[in-house]
Amino acid sequence: MNEVVTFLKENPVQYLATVGRDGKAKCRPFMFAGEIEGKLWFCTNSTKDVYKDMQANPYVQLSVSSPSYAWIRLSGKAVFENNMAAKEMCLENPIVKSQYGEATNPILKVFYLEEAYAVIADFSGNPPQEYRL
Repeated sequence: MNEVVTFLKENPVQYLATVGRDGKAKCRPFMFAGEIEGKLWFCTNSTKDVYKDMQANPYVQLSVSSPSYAWIRLSGKAVFENNMAAKEMCLENPIVKSQYGEATNPILKVFYLEEAYAVIADFSGNPPQEYRL
């Protein structure tokens, strides 16, 4: 878990892929909020297409590469929960804070990845590191 959290924090803009409601792949920039009690948390808002896509099909994959050409692929099922601690953690990011103001904003939605599976790899020729979270 620590390696995955560290990698995501060190590479703050990831790309989240969903299956759109039109059945086609959708990919957009996203930011990892943090880990609470073994769960990896992210946020969005209820007016965005990504939220609606995840409501229709909650399975997602996230990827990002580092400046040294290592990368992570993280997949799982997005589970939305009205978790105030997770919302407060999201608001520690100034970008999120400027958009939503406070944790009680009704459009701010947080989710964690259930059944999370991560692979961290690089071009070294060494086998990838795999994590079931």
